[in-house]
Amino acid sequence: MKLFPLILLLSSTILFSQTDEYKSIQELKNTVKNSDENIQTASINLNSNFSNEKKSVGLGILYSLLLPGMGELYADSYGTGKYFTIADGILWGTLIGMSAYSNWQEDSYKSYAATRAGVINENKDEDYYANIGDYTSVYSYNDQKALERNFDEMYDEETSFWKWSSTEERRSYRDMWNSSETASNNIRFVVGGLILNRVISAINAARSVSAYNKRLEEEVSWYFSVGFMNQPNLPTSLSFNVQKSF
Repeated sequence: MKLFPLILLLSSTILFSQTDEYKSIQELKNTVKNSDENIQTASINLNSNFSNEKKSVGLGILYSLLLPGMGELYADSYGTGKYFTIADGILWGTLIGMSAYSNWQEDSYKSYAATRAGVINENKDEDYYANIGDYTSVYSYNDQKALERNFDEMYDEETSFWKWSSTEERRSYRDMWNSSETASNNIRFVVGGLILNRVISAINAARSVSAYNKRLEEEVSWYFSVGFMNQPNLPTSLSFNVQKSF
């Protein structure tokens, strides 16, 4: 009889132990289930505008005034701006070439006048070099001015002396002087071209920057969704979605 209570006590202990274990397992399952449900519904939603900052129209204009095409490059539109840069390089090359040629011709006609006509090149202005190509000597020039009663335009025959030996020499000098003057005058057109190229590039840069800013305004935000997917008989997987919102 003493053995029966002992057996009953052991059976009760085992039963209660199994019951507690069963409850623990059930609680664990419920926790995992609830966790899965939470994971399934968990998501990260980000609504972010990936738009760069707007660019300054004033800076675009300034860049193109400094170097044509740079304003367009600033506005991410160098496809058109590169032509202004190329044009600027050509114009600068032309300017340098014409300046060098004009200076070379000027040195040539001054040297020629000193050698062939006895000209003293110190302290002479542009009008003097133009006049010695039109008159055979300083005497013929002064005679003409005396007839015109323009005495203030007459030269001192000692300090401003010249005399060509022949008409051919005077004409040769005149050709060199004309070449130098023509190149010098053309330089002005090239400088004008450099200025005009900058103005047009600045206007185009302003339009390009405005178009760039307008595109930024038209761009829409991106919608990001991150979550976990739990499918039967399959391991839990991560989902990642990217979508534009218009």
